[in-house]
Amino acid sequence: MNIEFLKSELTYKYVRSSGSGGQHVNKVSSKAELYFNLENSQVFNEVEKLKLSQFFNNRLNKEGSIVLACDESRSQFRNKAIVTQRFLALIEEGLKEDKQRIATKIPRAAKRKRLKAKRITSTKKTNRKPPTIES
Repeated sequence: MNIEFLKSELTYKYVRSSGSGGQHVNKVSSKAELYFNLENSQVFNEVEKLKLSQFFNNRLNKEGSIVLACDESRSQFRNKAIVTQRFLALIEEGLKEDKQRIATKIPRAAKRKRLKAKRITSTKKTNRKPPTIES
């Protein structure tokens, strides 16, 4: 994956941050929004696009774009850096290969321990019952 080529496909939009602020907040657009169109991307092949679309299934909009936003900092430049870093981390996580699961047997000692615990619990509960009167 070519990170520089991927960064060239990103689009940024700057808007005003929400929340309370002082005299400066209504004049400055410091919130950074990152837009990335996964369907039209030239960076990934079809297999990677399919894997990423499954990973981002809740985050993709109707056009097949991913939208991330950051308004943590007062600095527009810092917000852009943070949102880009988040995006790259998400892409890395989405492309990560799943580990092959190796089926293992349950050890005999674990089975014995579980059955012993069941037996103890069972006797504890039977001892709580009132005794039966036989005539």
